Amino acid sequence: MKAVLEDIKLQQGTSSFYAYQFQVPFFEFKWHYHPEYELTYIVKGNGYRIVGNTYENYTEGDLVLLGPNLPHTWTGKAVENESFEAIVIQFSKEFITSFLGFDEAHLIKNLLENSARGIAFEATQDLVQAIKTIIEKEGIDRILQLISALNQLAQSNYKLITPNTFHTIASKKSELRINEVCLFIQNNFNSNITLKQVASQIYLTESNFCKFFKKATGKTFSDYLNEIRINEASRLLLQTDKTISQISFECGFETLSYFNRVFLKKKNQTPSVFRNNKTVK
Repeated sequence: MKAVLEDIKLQQGTSSFYAYQFQVPFFEFKWHYHPEYELTYIVKGNGYRIVGNTYENYTEGDLVLLGPNLPHTWTGKAVENESFEAIVIQFSKEFITSFLGFDEAHLIKNLLENSARGIAFEATQDLVQAIKTIIEKEGIDRILQLISALNQLAQSNYKLITPNTFHTIASKKSELRINEVCLFIQNNFNSNITLKQVASQIYLTESNFCKFFKKATGKTFSDYLNEIRINEASRLLLQTDKTISQISFECGFETLSYFNRVFLKKKNQTPSVFRNNKTVK
């Protein structure tokens, strides 16, 4: 898989920025990036959200602002023929810079600077309405509504998604390699993937692969793989009645004890406590 450079300008036409709402049967795994900022609100759907080197589960109400050239994707499949639905707002640095020179815009400026690491918000009713209103407006009213929405976001509580700024790989060859590896892991995480097997996908020795992968993703191969497995296990714990033992093996863990140990490390609680706490809430 190659991280696709998406050309937003071709899609937005003559508008100053791109704003749309769409429905699909599922969110396809498409790791991509673009020079524009992107504000995404998930109206319906759940699955994995991947931003930079951070994997997290998402559900309806997921609200995220991403900075330029930050690789990302939302992926997931609907059940019982339900559709996935999202609102996406994309705008360029050139467009927004003209508004950032004013003293009154300092909060928005800080917000956009922090978006280099990805930002997740609590989707309050006011924020959601502000975002929905953007796609309902036209002309200058749409621009004013975007600035208003960004100002509301800048004054709300939020958390950074990635632990540090994630840089895309400059080399096209390296870019192609890391995406091929990530797609292979995504499609095979529930089986016994060995370091030798994944290194052979891009014709590297195990030692060279480890160095390459850590530099590209900020994680070791084993930690990256466990991250995906634990996120899938979390989803199954919440959405199914399968036993913890069944889930551990379905997610690629060879032993239940190792699954429990990794889950505790990643989630700071055992699988059973995680399931019970979420059920109670």
